[in-house]
Amino acid sequence: MPAIVGAVQVISIGSSGVFNIGDVYKIMPVSTAKTFSGAGSFNTGDSMQVYNNQSSTNTFDQDSVDQGNYFNA
Repeated sequence: MPAIVGAVQVISIGSSGVFNIGDVYKIMPVSTAKTFSGAGSFNTGDSMQVYNNQSSTNTFDQDSVDQGNYFNA
């Protein structure tokens, strides 16, 4: 359904980001990533208090291929 959009200001879009205004049939990613991080790595906010005793991150992945984006055009 068409819409009227006012002023739009885009400062930046990441290399795998998508910016869309209006009707869209399909939006598909063109990149994939795997992230390993320790306990409390992605906590955000004011006055955070995180206590992690003996934290370790297992980065061993016995799969040779994870879910990919093979059929994305």
